Amino acid sequence: MSNYEVAMEAAWLVRDVGETDDAIGVAVSEAGKRLNETDKQYVEVEPGLTGCPACGEPFDAAFLAANTALVGLLLEIDIFNADSEEHAERIAKSEVGGALRDVPLEVIEVIETEGDEEDDRDDE
Repeated sequence: MSNYEVAMEAAWLVRDVGETDDAIGVAVSEAGKRLNETDKQYVEVEPGLTGCPACGEPFDAAFLAANTALVGLLLEIDIFNADSEEHAERIAKSEVGGALRDVPLEVIEVIETEGDEEDDRDDE
């Protein structure tokens, strides 16, 4: 069994906001609050980035129209003792998706991390 870090992208809708910076702050705050309410404090929430189509430089993933914003969030979670990358993805989506119902999630990266050998021996 291996440990993994799973990164997911979430699409968060923010209403009644006039600036993208405010929308990003509200989205991060609301997502964090919903995760904390379900004892998922270990999920890291950050503003997402997207690449400029012209130059490729990254910028905040937020689009504002008619005082409504669509904000891309980056969610990262560590998954321990998963059988495979696919298993880690399913666990991560289940953990985060249960707390953030009705929020679209997409796994964007899964990285295998090294576990502590002593912890592995303690589990046996």
